[in-house]
Amino acid sequence: MTEGILTTAYIAASILFILALGGLSHQETARRGNLYGIIGMAIALVATIGGAQVTSYATLGVCMAVGAVVGIFVASRVQMTQMPELVAILHSFVGLAAVLVGFASYLDPAAHAPETALQGVEKTIHEVEIYLGVLIGAVTFTGSVIAFGKLSARISSKPLALPARHWLNLGLGLVCLGLGFGFVGAEGHSGLLPLILMTLIAFAFGVHMVMAIGGADMPVVISMLNSYSGWAAAATGFMLSNDLLIVTGALVGSSGAILSYIMCRAMNRKFLAVIAGGFGTAGGTAAAGDDQGEVIAISAEETGELLKDAQRVIIVPGYGMAVAQAQHVINDITKKLRDVGVEVRFAIHPVAGRMPGHMNVLLAEAKVPYDIVMEMDEINEDFPETDAVLVIGANDIVNPSAQTDPNSPIAGMPVLEVWKAKTVVVMKRSMATGYAGVQNPLFFEDNTRMLFGDAKASVDAILVNT
Repeated sequence: MTEGILTTAYIAASILFILALGGLSHQETARRGNLYGIIGMAIALVATIGGAQVTSYATLGVCMAVGAVVGIFVASRVQMTQMPELVAILHSFVGLAAVLVGFASYLDPAAHAPETALQGVEKTIHEVEIYLGVLIGAVTFTGSVIAFGKLSARISSKPLALPARHWLNLGLGLVCLGLGFGFVGAEGHSGLLPLILMTLIAFAFGVHMVMAIGGADMPVVISMLNSYSGWAAAATGFMLSNDLLIVTGALVGSSGAILSYIMCRAMNRKFLAVIAGGFGTAGGTAAAGDDQGEVIAISAEETGELLKDAQRVIIVPGYGMAVAQAQHVINDITKKLRDVGVEVRFAIHPVAGRMPGHMNVLLAEAKVPYDIVMEMDEINEDFPETDAVLVIGANDIVNPSAQTDPNSPIAGMPVLEVWKAKTVVVMKRSMATGYAGVQNPLFFEDNTRMLFGDAKASVDAILVNT
């Protein structure tokens, strides 16, 4: 493949990736956005394989076949509830790839041979690219592995608050900076030791950084690691002098950074505050044991009658709906209610679930009409005119203490103001706290009814009685 054709293919792939991001910003165009991304990646793969740098097609074919088989196997078995941890572990692969490419680039014999080695400023720039690529990749790798563990409940969602942890982070950063000065400009392979030491420290920093973040901040962590993986890919592109990888990595990195900002704004949080340590601190745990009164229970049959008699209904889905795979039955309930003239809408909090857009994906999978799925800012002011709200497995995103208790760990976090509706039905297995470990005063309000039990069984019973 000539250089001109390769460049044209890379430009076409970059345009398709940009169109893919634009398409994924709206539910109505998400499928088209995915298609653009698939076509762009196919063009990028074919162009890269046909490039002059690829010489061993047999080795490449075997590696691609192994990757394809593993990818198909994993994708066919993963449940929608497991998507957050799947995304996290895939981010770790990008980070590890950046680390391995960085070491391979530094140890490449051609990089140190007198006749092919870079000299002067070019050598310094290339070594900085390697160092930063390995640093970002190592943090992304271990941070994503820990995020996978937290999201899959293999690791506790509570934050790990080590003594003087901020000074520890600062110290690790300064050590990495010092090792960087020892790596850049080193002759021969003498810079290998500083590079290895920095990699180990970056691995440790990635572990500590995510371990210190509480459960309620995990959507921000997912988008943050997405951004890190993009910058790691961009750094890899610089190391390999691959323009497409640089552009793609920059797109992923910048979009992930913007998404992190949106998530932090939705939670009234600052990004640095999330990195320093998330929700779920001691204050929230203590609140879980407070006696706030008695709850009023309701049956599934009564809930069905309540919804059927209402004029306006808002459904608030949470992670509990995802775990129970109840979204399809919820869509059936929605259809029945709309058929008898009930106005039904869905209220989506930006951080509902375990990753950004988690609830939107589940509702789209169940064929819920896009036009009745509303974001928090669009629907929050409508709760006072709503007859009934059905909260399915959500907790922290409907917690009024975010507005009423300045000492709450989630104080200031924008929430769905469901308690302003005429009647609120909360579906939960038990009175356990949410992912942030904070008790919810909503459960004890006079206009709240608690429907206990498995979400799937409960919505099945509601469907029969609507």
